[in-house]
Amino acid sequence: MSRLPARRLVAAVRGWRGFSVCKSCALRRFSIQPAQQKKIPNRYLGQPSPFTHPHLLKPGEVTPGLSQVEYGLRRHKLMALIQKEAHGWDGLDHTVILLSNPTYYMSNDIPYVFHQDTNFLYLCGFQEPDSILVLQSIPGKALPSHKSILFVPRRDPSRELWDGPRSGTDGAIALTGVDEAYTIEEFRHLVAKLKGESNIVWYDLTKPVHTELHSDYMQPLVEIKARNKNHIQGIRHLVQNLRLIKSPAEIERMKIAGRVTAEAFIETMFASKSPVDEAFLYAKDGELVLLDGGCESSCYVSDITRTWPINGRFSKPQAELYQAVLDIQKSCLSLCSPGMSLENIYSLMLSLIGQKLKELGILKNSITESHFFKAVRKYCPHHVGHYLGMDVHDTPDISRSLPLQPGMVITIEPGIYIPEDDVSAPERFRGVGVRIEDDVVITEDVPLILSADCPKEIYHIEQICGRSS
Repeated sequence: MSRLPARRLVAAVRGWRGFSVCKSCALRRFSIQPAQQKKIPNRYLGQPSPFTHPHLLKPGEVTPGLSQVEYGLRRHKLMALIQKEAHGWDGLDHTVILLSNPTYYMSNDIPYVFHQDTNFLYLCGFQEPDSILVLQSIPGKALPSHKSILFVPRRDPSRELWDGPRSGTDGAIALTGVDEAYTIEEFRHLVAKLKGESNIVWYDLTKPVHTELHSDYMQPLVEIKARNKNHIQGIRHLVQNLRLIKSPAEIERMKIAGRVTAEAFIETMFASKSPVDEAFLYAKDGELVLLDGGCESSCYVSDITRTWPINGRFSKPQAELYQAVLDIQKSCLSLCSPGMSLENIYSLMLSLIGQKLKELGILKNSITESHFFKAVRKYCPHHVGHYLGMDVHDTPDISRSLPLQPGMVITIEPGIYIPEDDVSAPERFRGVGVRIEDDVVITEDVPLILSADCPKEIYHIEQICGRSS
């Protein structure tokens, strides 16, 4: 898809023996927030901070709308999952290691816009390349108690002159709320301590996101740990399980992304009405425009598809096919509830598409059941949807057969596409394709449509495409 740039705890808790304990001490025991919030340095960091960008971030926020407490809670939940996974591995220390993305270059010294690895970003909010996040169990304390450490690029005035400011160790601690921070070169001292048999390392060795950091630091450690069964474990699947369920703060971010994208779609529909310069949009009078697009806003994305007529009016065959897809999409949306799965909804979508294709005369009523779904997939060769979040195709390792739960965000995007050379289809439909996609939050009640501001009824689309100003 195309991408468009977009512009609190109770006063006291009870200890495990029933004694009242200090809120700060109780939270500190689980590394949910720092014992004392550090002051943000009075300078530019490697990313926006509440000091330099108070219009974007409130005090205590790491990224817009997401606080140090939220990021700390994510790390706490990850260590709790490791505690369950590590059942029976008593007496061993656990160390989680996640690498940031590197800077990628389009040519020589011309970099692409940096985009952080989303698993790394999800756990700390740090947006600089060439960094490492470490979560370590604490000797003598049970998981999920842990210590969080960032290893970050060293401050370097000569490089910062060209590449922009770096946060440094002091900025990293103050901004993200991790327990400790060191320069990236110091990571080798930690690696040396992890070679013993009493340490289990949680690290994704099969697909390292930063090949240089992997070869410099992790490859030698991996080779040693691989000799001991179970002493190196993958971590990506556990992080993705956490990312699958969105917090209220995350959903608020995604609401913004949905609204921004809806506004962009409306303006694009209006601006694309014929006659239009082919440098802006290559489409002929009488054709449909199908746009699958979205934006990224404060680390979260949207993904919307709409189809509209370039001349502002659907022809009769276009309207028939469009309404068929819209009816199917609405039926699929009504199934977005706890207990269903994307696979369940996909199966229904195929059945509904097949029924509509029969009604339109594109499929024969006499088609056998054994050929039915193969024929339907010819006209809709993709799934009904996918998970959505920090990535467009979010949490890709999670099965679409998993029952939906409140807090999950998915897309619903049925489509029907009739090839121009399909002689088995009525001539009036040949060359016509329609897809309609919305972003959906699963709730205990009716689904929340994040893209609801983006029009999809025929009447509303024609009103927008036909307006004069």
